[in-house]
Amino acid sequence: MKVAVIGSGYVGLVVGACLAESGNDVVCADIDESKVERLNRGEVPIYEPGLEPLIESNVKAGRLRYTTDVVMAVRLSDVVFIAVGTPPGEDGSADLKHVLAVARTIGEAMNGEKIVITKSTVPVGTAKLVRAEIESRTDFTVHVCSNPEFLKEGAAVDDFMKPDRVVLGVDSEFAAEVLRDLYAPFVRSGASILLMDVPSAEITKYAANAMLATRISFMNAVAQLCDKTGADINRVRAGVGSDERIGSAFLYAGAGYGGSCFPKDVKALIRTMNEVGADASILEAVEAVNDRQKGLLLGRVVQRFGEDLTGRFFAVWGLAFKPNTDDMREAPSIVTVEGLLARGARVAAHDPVAMDEARRHFGDRITYAATNYDTLDRADALVIHTEWQPYRNPDFPRIKAALKEPVIFDGRNLWDPEDMAERGFEYTCVGRGSTRREGRGS
Repeated sequence: MKVAVIGSGYVGLVVGACLAESGNDVVCADIDESKVERLNRGEVPIYEPGLEPLIESNVKAGRLRYTTDVVMAVRLSDVVFIAVGTPPGEDGSADLKHVLAVARTIGEAMNGEKIVITKSTVPVGTAKLVRAEIESRTDFTVHVCSNPEFLKEGAAVDDFMKPDRVVLGVDSEFAAEVLRDLYAPFVRSGASILLMDVPSAEITKYAANAMLATRISFMNAVAQLCDKTGADINRVRAGVGSDERIGSAFLYAGAGYGGSCFPKDVKALIRTMNEVGADASILEAVEAVNDRQKGLLLGRVVQRFGEDLTGRFFAVWGLAFKPNTDDMREAPSIVTVEGLLARGARVAAHDPVAMDEARRHFGDRITYAATNYDTLDRADALVIHTEWQPYRNPDFPRIKAALKEPVIFDGRNLWDPEDMAERGFEYTCVGRGSTRREGRGS
């Protein structure tokens, strides 16, 4: 099948590479010339496990190419995916200017009947706007569909190649048949293709992300209760998650959620619900809990060391909003680091893959360490923000020897508080209490 993907950001890169891997002829269009040149050489501008070799192999095989000519990409294709960004506006609503600009270009480039699919995360009603833009510029038949993505950063290639489900909001039986064929290679293991009307598909994406964000904020609220009563949030999670009606996914307490999806999508859904007169109070609470949670570690540092941190030095492990990505958008680490710097502290940080992103954000205001251990020398405390695998089983004696005091603030509950107490650490985590007991010192 001949496919165009307009937009070579995170979603567009994954969609294009995976559709090419299944044998389709895919052309991806982006107006960024330097990005297109890099992609045609097989270089990937983002960190996503498995994506770079997939792009490289399909470019070499001739099934995947990148161009700055959007009109040409549209004219060569039968199916066109819109995968451009929808950044949040000042009021929290999704900014559709890029989506609608692409729709106008598609309308002007139409040279036959085409299926146009919004892959970008867009509010309900966007497909109608896209259709209006296209149909005002062409007499050819266009089918405007919604195919929301459910890609987890750090596992996006696997998520696309082996999806839990494929949601297709379609406007005709013709579009349904074509898209069933397009996705058939990815559902052979039994995943469902869920056909529905377009508005339902548009809402499904927001509802899914909002539900996951709600689970996180709910557990962070319960973790606050655990901290005040001496309960252990990990044990509560086990008790709650073992209920088959609930399950254990996304029930981890921590320093709050971030990234490119949850914060933006919760805000956009709140905005849409308010516009149509629906009650958004649940999601407003989810957002409020998360905003509080992102300041949790900074608050605990200030509680321990005082508001004025002049002369203090802190080590930070993890800057990305989660492991296996270099994405720092809305990362809780930003709140902590900026708060430490604003109070006069110095910061040395390490992240396995997000150091370039951190430099773009913090510049030369912090020290960038080559290894996680290089952050520690004479630091007043260690602050952990991302649960990267290499951080899970560290050399504790080395950490204790390097720190000025054996103080750790853990925003991801990597270790057991009782074990850390026996090792001689003052250890504070989320929903599991804190300890200052001295023990074996190793």
